Order: sequence, then C-alpha cells, then structure tokens
Amino acid sequence: MVDARLLDEDESGVQASHSQGALDIARRLPSLVVAAKQVAATVMHGVHGRRRAGVGETFWQFRPFVWGEPTTRIDWRRSARDDRVYVREREWEAAHTVWIWMDRSPSMNYVSSLAAQAKVDRALVLGMAAADLLVRGGERVGIPGLMRAVATRNIVDRFAENMIEEARRKAYVPAELPPGDTLAARTQAVLIGDFLSEPAEIERTVHGMAARGAQGHLVMIADPVEETFPFSGHTEFLDVDSSARLRVGEAQSFKAEYISRLAKHRDAVRAVCASRGWTFAIHRTDRPASEALLALRMRIEAEGGGLLQGSVA
Repeated sequence: MVDARLLDEDESGVQASHSQGALDIARRLPSLVVAAKQVAATVMHGVHGRRRAGVGETFWQFRPFVWGEPTTRIDWRRSARDDRVYVREREWEAAHTVWIWMDRSPSMNYVSSLAAQAKVDRALVLGMAAADLLVRGGERVGIPGLMRAVATRNIVDRFAENMIEEARRKAYVPAELPPGDTLAARTQAVLIGDFLSEPAEIERTVHGMAARGAQGHLVMIADPVEETFPFSGHTEFLDVDSSARLRVGEAQSFKAEYISRLAKHRDAVRAVCASRGWTFAIHRTDRPASEALLALRMRIEAEGGGLLQGSVA
C-alpha cells in the first residue's frame, strides 16, 4: 500500500512568497538580457529583415537629405553635428505587431539537476530573444497588459525594464496566464510558459485573444524531470503555489498515472490551440534555447507571410 499524505500548512513549514519570487527574477533579468541577445545572435544569420522607411511612430535611423524632398523632415540637431544634412526616418507603417507573454508565476521557478536553467529563465530568454529578432525584421513587439508594441533596437532592454518595474510594484502577483483581451486581426501572440493551469482557463484566454482572428503560438516549457518522473522511495513533493507538501512512501507507484495525466493535459492544451488555428510546441529546458527560437521563428514566419525570413536548422 502506498504511504502518502498531504501535510497541512503548519506542518509543512513552507510559506509561498509571490512578491519575493518576482523580485528574485527581476534581479536576474540583467544577466538574462545578455543571454537573450546571445541566443538571438546565434540564429540571426540568414534573417533578412523587412524594415523600410515610412510613416510610423518609432525612430528607425538617420539618413542623408535628398534634394527635392520636404525640408520639414530634416533633423537639424543631428545635422548640426556634421557637414551634411540628415533626415530622421521612422519605421515602416505596415509593420506587423507581435505580442509576447512570458510566464513568471511560481511554478516556473522549478529547476532540476538535469536542466540547463529554471523554466522561468528559459521563458524570459526565449521571449526576449524572439522580440529582438522580430524588431530586427521590422516588426512591432510588446507585452500584453504591460508594454505597448514598439519597434526599437533596444527592445530586449525595454522588455526587461518594464518587467522589473512591474515586479517592484506593491502586492504584485505574477499571473499564470496572460490577459485574455481580444487582439487585432493582423496581430500575432507568442505565449511562453508551463501552462499547468486547467485547460478550461487556458481555453478562455486563447479564445479571448483570438476572438477577432489574431494568430498565436503557444510554447510549453518543461523541465526534463516533469516529463520522466524519476522519483522512487520516500519522496516529498512541494506545491509551489501554496504551502502544501505531499510525502510519498513509494513514489515510483505514481509514475504511470502521472505520465498518463500529463499526456492528457497536453492533448487538451494542444486541442485548445488547434481550435483557433494556433500552433503548439513543447520545449524542454535541457535543450538549447536557440533550438526553440529557430522553431518559433519558422512558425511566426509561416503565419505572418514574411515576418522573419530563414529556415529551421
């Protein structure tokens, strides 16, 4: 007979601290910014951007003034530093918008000895690296519910600054799912997390965002231990979303049922994505982040008709 019981809050001695966890992530963000830029650089070869000059709201570059064009476009401050006259160009007005959401809820802090990094760190690196590639390709990128979509060369730093500011807000609690606000038809969404929420909750979020036809891509981050369940003998499991612990005398007896329930959960999430024409992928944290970024780039390219050019290795 299996020896298992759920400890109460006092007995467990575990006190969840959402705010402390969020601040811990915020302190790691500067190093994750560097990692994200490195990952983006590894897959940048072969990507040919769509950036073009046009009417937009975000600065793109300075270029020499051409005789015959309106003098109102001249940037006199920049021109004063040189013997040439320069025009301030803005981003192409036909740029697409991509919303990137990265799960920073407590369950994402899990990391085993088999993983390269915690799930939350991998999600942040992957999301910020994707933002970097998209902006280089001429697109606007934002964080739903937190940061408006922009096309700026320092997009990775902007992402980090906004997430750090949010984590420092009083009583901030990281959400397991993004806001379910309806997105515009021409936009795309990239959702990165472990998606261990109830399938019905995930369905409400995805259907809400896709109500007007927005395309999306869901990337499920998983630690290798979460898939293989290599536990045996007396084992204690901690619930990161509460103070509960589960002590099990014969952990190996749970493996078959756990693997089955995990597969059913993933099938349900995959079905939610398919119902709206969204893509679904699983990425393990013992695999390179660049591998997931390449696959994500291909999916975005397929849906956007040229957002990011290149091929999956």
